[in-house]
Amino acid sequence: MNFNSLQFLIFLPVVLVLYYSCRHSWRNIVLLAASYYFYICWNPLYSLLLLSSTLITYLSAFLMEKRTRRTKTVLLSISLALNLSILFCFKYYNFIADLIYTALHAAGLAAAPSTLNLLLPVGISFYIFQALGYTMDVYRGDTKAERDFFVYALFVSFFPQLVAGPIERSANLLPQFKKSRPFDFENIKAGFAPLLWGFFKKMVLADQLAAFVNNIYEAPAAFSGTELGLATVVFAFQIYCDFSAYSDIARGSAKMLGFSLMQNFNRPYFAVSIKDFWHRWHISLSSWFRDYLYKPLGGSRCKRWRVYVNVLVVFAVSGLWHGAALSFVFWGCLNGLYQIIGELMQPFRKRFYVLLRVPAHSKLLALLRCVATFILVCSTWVFFRASSIGEAFYILQTIVGNLFADGLFWSTVADLERAHILSLIQIALCLVLLLLVDYLSQKQAMQKRFEDSIWLRYGSYFALLVMILLFGAYGPNFSPLDFVYFQF
Repeated sequence: MNFNSLQFLIFLPVVLVLYYSCRHSWRNIVLLAASYYFYICWNPLYSLLLLSSTLITYLSAFLMEKRTRRTKTVLLSISLALNLSILFCFKYYNFIADLIYTALHAAGLAAAPSTLNLLLPVGISFYIFQALGYTMDVYRGDTKAERDFFVYALFVSFFPQLVAGPIERSANLLPQFKKSRPFDFENIKAGFAPLLWGFFKKMVLADQLAAFVNNIYEAPAAFSGTELGLATVVFAFQIYCDFSAYSDIARGSAKMLGFSLMQNFNRPYFAVSIKDFWHRWHISLSSWFRDYLYKPLGGSRCKRWRVYVNVLVVFAVSGLWHGAALSFVFWGCLNGLYQIIGELMQPFRKRFYVLLRVPAHSKLLALLRCVATFILVCSTWVFFRASSIGEAFYILQTIVGNLFADGLFWSTVADLERAHILSLIQIALCLVLLLLVDYLSQKQAMQKRFEDSIWLRYGSYFALLVMILLFGAYGPNFSPLDFVYFQF
């Protein structure tokens, strides 16, 4: 069931009515049933995988309490092994089989890879990581094992964030299921704003931008470097609009039910370094890797070279989490390498700023760093979007070569403007609106004014609804485009 479908627009109000109509003691059961129905709409059989992961982590954590450290370690290892085996079987088996086949073929050995014809269960990486995070929290003693199986099952399967996050922590979400949640119209109002903004970003921005990007990236050899560069920049905003839209709709839906989910994005394209970018982008996953992989590896408490190795390992695993392909691993490693180079260059940058007498808090300097960071991020998105590493290098080479070709850049831009003038204007206006909203969202005075002013708030709602109706992707023959992160 897509968020951007008529089915969900019926499902959510029905759940809200049923949820607030029944007694508090029944509300978690209603949400659990709704969450499993939500997932069954994708594939009824794969709901058994969701239940299996829930049972494994629930029993592992339950058995850990009041056990010796050694027994806890064994139970944690079993939980990790079983859950990661499910993930490996459905997501990584064919990838590893292909790598082995390629290696044997390169060595001159004839071998036929044995692959599995399995459909990747939607959201499997998200709910397994959430369940494993809970198990590790119990192992560390940060969270007590949940006794109520239905509460824990709801924690793993809570429908707003089940399919594409945010990946919640047990300390944040589990206690909320045990609190009384009477109907409060303020929650409905507070949830409606991110819900509507999410629909706008998905239906008006992301889906429109996707059509432009797909047309060019599906046949990169047929386009110039300028067109490839423009498509790469547009993809940077497409994936941001798409993924942050899901998070906004998830947070809005949860808020209407009385729950607060963590913020998953914080104006990432205003970042002034790659490290800053990853503090703002997909925050729930970045913090998950920080707490459950980076710190156990030693974090920043090791020698300098070991810290850099830890960073590369985390980013490589992050790339592999996003997709079973070498291009995703390369994308992750490139982000890690950028971060390492940025930290190594920090002392030289400070000396350079002092030499030029540039104030540390200069707005112009912040703008230049923001632009430079965006260019670096776009260079990594090429590997994320391209079908292979070789194709990604071809795209980058074509883009750079076009930039330095005499007169070719501007002539291609002129051709693009004549051929796609309306779509380019629409894209430009939408991106300006997106960045403006992101910029104003950090202004507390502006937020308070928006919340206090009925005319401003409901006028904004009306404008967004009109734009969704006029420019959104919908209609009798509409097949809602999946959110990008469903494939992960």
